[in-house]
This record gives sequence, structure tokens and C-alpha cells, in this order.
Amino acid sequence: MHNHADIKAVAPLLIPAIDLKDGKCVRLKQGRMEDDTVFSDDPVAMATRWVNEGARRLHLVDLNGAFDGEPVHKKVVMEIAKAHPKLPVQLGGGVRSLQTIEHYLDAGLTYIIIGTKAVEEPEFVEQACREFAGHIIVGIDAKDGLVATHGWANVTDVKATELAKRFADAGVSSIVYTDIARDGMMQGVNVEQTVNLAKVGGLPVIASGGVTDMQDIKLLKPYGEYLEGIITGRAIYEGTLDVGEAQSYLDR
Repeated sequence: MHNHADIKAVAPLLIPAIDLKDGKCVRLKQGRMEDDTVFSDDPVAMATRWVNEGARRLHLVDLNGAFDGEPVHKKVVMEIAKAHPKLPVQLGGGVRSLQTIEHYLDAGLTYIIIGTKAVEEPEFVEQACREFAGHIIVGIDAKDGLVATHGWANVTDVKATELAKRFADAGVSSIVYTDIARDGMMQGVNVEQTVNLAKVGGLPVIASGGVTDMQDIKLLKPYGEYLEGIITGRAIYEGTLDVGEAQSYLDR
């Protein structure tokens, strides 16, 4: 079992989210496909904008892929990776096979996020970690501490902390933890549950869901040793959070 010494004490990264739907960059409210706001028709330019503002990693989500169960935005994803060859990029949505993981890593991505399939078939994660060591992140979406799957349509009776423990032993790099009650709602991040998952699960956590402004960044910073990063979407698109300002605050 990982102990806390394994959790690395470097400054968390502010990670801009680029959510892809029908070739555009959008944000959803609480994962509802019909409740989307289009922020840009040019995801590659959007990626470049966040990098120029100081982002050191990007979070891509293939929303159509998540719902279809197979990658839909391969072309755009490859263009983003090509435009920023030195930038670590993580991607989730529609990752259900080792071939898909291999394809994305070959295209220049650094981390692949396994979500729904991690819950339904934990052996798949263990296999992926063996074949692509150091490149696998598990996405755990939870409501009241219980895991949700299939674009959040289904809340299970599996505890998020139990799932995290299992994946720590498999060799997963980190966990993207999304509190789905708060995602896209600009209501503030669930600090307590996020930090608890890292402490109990033994893996660094990437916080996601509800990051609204500098107040959230300030609440999370003291727990930097447990956090690999903080994903933000709507807040940076609507201008309530500045990428450069947030990252330099985290680096202090």
C-alpha cells in the first residue's frame, strides 16, 4: 500500500479543461450533453491560449467519445498534441480499449484517463498500467462519496475511497476526482472529499468540479502535497479565474 511519503510535495498544476463536443470547445452543466455552452469553434487555438497564459498541462475530454464509448475527436486531439509537443496533455472520454490508449500515446499525449471502464472492469486498469506504466490516470466521478458512471447517469454503491485504494496498488499515476454535484455549477470545490480521497486512497488527486475563482485555489493550496493538479473549465472561460495568476499563486 502506498504511504503518504509517496504522495509528492510539489506545487499543484492548474490544468485548463478543453471539453470537446462536435468539434467545438464547450462546457456542460453537471455532465448534461444538452446543457452546453460553446466557448470556441477552434479547440487548438484555445489550447494555445491557455499555454500562453501559463498552463503547464492540459485536460482534454472527448464528450461525444464518453457517450459513444469510442474516440470521436482523434483528429483535433492530435492537432493539439502536435501544436504543443513538450506539453503534458491528459485525455479522457471514450477510452475503453488498449488500442485507443496506444493510439493516443503515439499521437503525443502523456496521460490517458480511464473512467467508466475503471469502475466496471478494474482489471482493464491493471492491464493498462502494465502495458503503459506511468501513463494511466483513473477518473473517479462521485456523488456523496459514491462512484457514478456512464456520463454520471448511474450512481453505484461503490465508495470512491475503496476504488482509489485498489488502483494505487495497480500503479495508476493519479486520480481525477470530480464531485459531480458541483461540476460546471461554479459553486466552489469540495475540498474535504477531494483531500480525503488522496489521504485514504494513497494516490495524488487531481481536483475537478466547481473551481470558480481564486478563493478555491486558496482553499486547495494548503493541501498541495495531496494534489497533483486542479482542473478548471467554466471559470477560465467566463473569466472568474486567471490561469497565470492561479498558477503563480500555487507555485509560491
